[in-house]
Amino acid sequence: MPFALHERLEADTLFIKDLTHSRVLLMNDNQYPWLILVPRYPNLRDLHDLSKDQLTEVMEEVRLVSDILVEEFKAFKINVAALGNMVPQLHIHVIARYEDDPAWPGPVWGVHPAKAYDSNKAQALKVILETAIERGSIKPE
Repeated sequence: MPFALHERLEADTLFIKDLTHSRVLLMNDNQYPWLILVPRYPNLRDLHDLSKDQLTEVMEEVRLVSDILVEEFKAFKINVAALGNMVPQLHIHVIARYEDDPAWPGPVWGVHPAKAYDSNKAQALKVILETAIERGSIKPE
């Protein structure tokens, strides 16, 4: 069975780029620079469902996008989480946090309703993120 993105992730995010092992998505919430990596393997629910080699590769991609959020968005702190309570497909949140963001110091989930990006801002962020990924050590597929 080929990789397919869960419909909720499809609805709540904007596609950025496919890496070798993960799809990079931007959460459509302009309150936080918030990326989601979805390992591009079928039938995964949790991190332990990945093989040891797959886990290593996916975590290297998490490291790459974490570095990008720090460099491009001057994040104070990076939050990384794989919850899966609302969406059963394995996906990893990588969120840039700031001491003055709307949810600080708590979690971002359920604090404030999402505020969607306008199309111009979304396109600008897509270009920034694609360019940064291409400069990184992991090549997009």
